[in-house]
Amino acid sequence: MYLTQGLHRAVQHHPDAVATVCAGRVRTHAESIDRIARLAAGLQVLGIRDGERAAILAFNSDRYHELLAATLWAGGAVVPVNLRWSVVEIADSLAEVDARVLVVDEAFAGHAEGLLDRHPGLAHVVHAGDGPSPDGTLGFEQLIADHQPVEDARRGDDHLAIVCYSGGTTGRSKGVMLSHANILTSTLGTLASGYAYPEGAACLHAAPMFHAAGLATWCAQLVRGGRQVMIPGFEPVAVLSAIAEHGVTDVVLVPTMVQLVVDHPRIGEFDLSSLERVLYAASPMSEVLLDRAMKALPNARFVQAYGMTELSPVATLLGSADHEHPAHRRSVGRAAPHAEVRIVGLDDVELPRGQAGEVVVRGGHVMRGYWDRPADTAEALRGGWMHTGDGGYMDDEGYIYLTDRIKDMVITGGENVYSVEVENVLCQHPAVAAAAVIGVPDNRWGERVHAVVVPATGQTVTLEELTDFCKERIAGYKTPRSLEVVETLPLSSAGKVLKRELRRPYWEGQERAVH
Repeated sequence: MYLTQGLHRAVQHHPDAVATVCAGRVRTHAESIDRIARLAAGLQVLGIRDGERAAILAFNSDRYHELLAATLWAGGAVVPVNLRWSVVEIADSLAEVDARVLVVDEAFAGHAEGLLDRHPGLAHVVHAGDGPSPDGTLGFEQLIADHQPVEDARRGDDHLAIVCYSGGTTGRSKGVMLSHANILTSTLGTLASGYAYPEGAACLHAAPMFHAAGLATWCAQLVRGGRQVMIPGFEPVAVLSAIAEHGVTDVVLVPTMVQLVVDHPRIGEFDLSSLERVLYAASPMSEVLLDRAMKALPNARFVQAYGMTELSPVATLLGSADHEHPAHRRSVGRAAPHAEVRIVGLDDVELPRGQAGEVVVRGGHVMRGYWDRPADTAEALRGGWMHTGDGGYMDDEGYIYLTDRIKDMVITGGENVYSVEVENVLCQHPAVAAAAVIGVPDNRWGERVHAVVVPATGQTVTLEELTDFCKERIAGYKTPRSLEVVETLPLSSAGKVLKRELRRPYWEGQERAVH
């Protein structure tokens, strides 16, 4: 199996059907695949073949689609870059995987110089904008125009396809290695459920395409040969406009995005009758928000996907009928067709139904491992199961209910934030003696990053100065949004910070300690 297989099917079955819609550009499958094959030829000249890595730092667009497909067509592997990272974080990740080519759009062209300085192995920067290419960069469109179509390398199966960076449990992000077979297993299993992406679907890319959820949508439409509508990024009116203008049938959003769309005062101005499915992911949705969303979008069925990047990314699915069930709608669904899911105790032995433990997952969609991190890989995949770090229980019908996070992680607005990474930065501030970071409930973001700080002797700290300090070193979404100053942190007998004690006051009265 190889990810570009769907491109050949699409051009064979319906070459004149629309493949991509973006910024006034409408391209058929025949046109899109011709551009992909030419771009692949250009990438091969730049050294992208046999698993070499090409990275992309850009907002959603048809060119993003073409770069993803062309890199795989050339025989390489793609590294989608988180747009919200600092230059330091981006450069570290590109250097770690030794990315040889980086594609940037207009918005990120200014990062090129800093990234080249920090990652000397970056041989080529390609500018995927509409204007003139900056000095020292190659033009995306020129790269296509200068080359004849090349034959698809058809590199697939267990070969590396994508390296996605997750947050770091040890203070640094980890590169998740996903093969063609991993991604296609998750994609085909999700399609087999019948919950999303049917034949003829028009999918809107509003969530960022570097995210696992965005990539999953792209892969599903690649397999289906469906229509992909791209807007640069999430903005409520842009989403509403795209649905109305382009007859969008399917959209993937995180709960925070759903809330901003359905609560927008202009929602009534748009014809949303084409929208048939809303697939939400990254975190559960509150029942209150779900009720509002179902009322605001009465023609749409809601589907929840639970998983993680390491699972390519889907583990469980909650179908539209389950959203009408008073108990099932509080779950994250049941194992997807391609996945095996269990709840285990500390000894990794499966627990009885109804008893809380850690959610673990097995199947062909489980990652190859973390890039150059054999110890982390072995720990995460011990016993052949991916240990998610999520606490939960399974009922007698196989529905999974999340209760807590075993892994020290916060999910805010759909982004994973590993507490230790933020703590490491906070503790670099001269006024901070010790720090602990937890997730606390937030009406807008689901959870927000909350810092509990012990000041250094004779020092005072404010949220504003810590926020400014953090933003110079890590992405903005990782910086604390609230602050609590304490004299000491609660410690266990082994000297470990008792984060449950810090979290308890904020989560009292909540049905589950994850949002």
